[in-house]
Amino acid sequence: MIPDIKLRSPKEGELIGDRRPEQYALALVNAGAPAVSVVTEPKHFGGSLSLLESVVRAVEGRAPVLRKDFIQTADEIAASREAGASAVLLIAAQLDQSLLVELVAAAGECGIETVVEVHDAEELERVRTIAYDVLGVNNRDIVNLELDHGTIATSEALAEMIPDGAVWISESGIHTPEEARRAVDVGATGVLVGTELLKADDPVRRWRELSGIAED
Repeated sequence: MIPDIKLRSPKEGELIGDRRPEQYALALVNAGAPAVSVVTEPKHFGGSLSLLESVVRAVEGRAPVLRKDFIQTADEIAASREAGASAVLLIAAQLDQSLLVELVAAAGECGIETVVEVHDAEELERVRTIAYDVLGVNNRDIVNLELDHGTIATSEALAEMIPDGAVWISESGIHTPEEARRAVDVGATGVLVGTELLKADDPVRRWRELSGIAED
């Protein structure tokens, strides 16, 4: 259960409120979150590289941090590594095949892992031969800034096409423990959840509920 930190979203508006993102991240890592995702896109999601750096410092040595953005160049990947990210998101829908291959290779040269994200069967077919580290299945349409009402059904539909042994995560549109379990039941290694945690009165408690961890 990977928490996704975004300050705001086009669909939900402000999300982080008066909480400090680095403290929010650390609280979830202390609760057991295995990694943290940080959205750095500034215009629509309010992110920045400084936000990424602050979260990396807060959880340093405790959990890897994924940078989520509309990355288009090798220089952006290098900047992600310099900021302390352990992985970067590469969105298949926004990158042609040759550029996607180039960026995966550039990440490897930087010593940073890749999460290659798909949203439909055509995109999944495109990335089959690419040497990504992790596959991400976005249940919403990121090209349209996730304004749609995506559901876990997207992950369920694509799961049978994902190669055996692939490490993959189901992203977005997950609001209940039952939906998280459905993703795992069809083979997801993990799930990434942002808004459901950010809107909760007690994000740590909600993370535990979604993870199926009983409270002490």
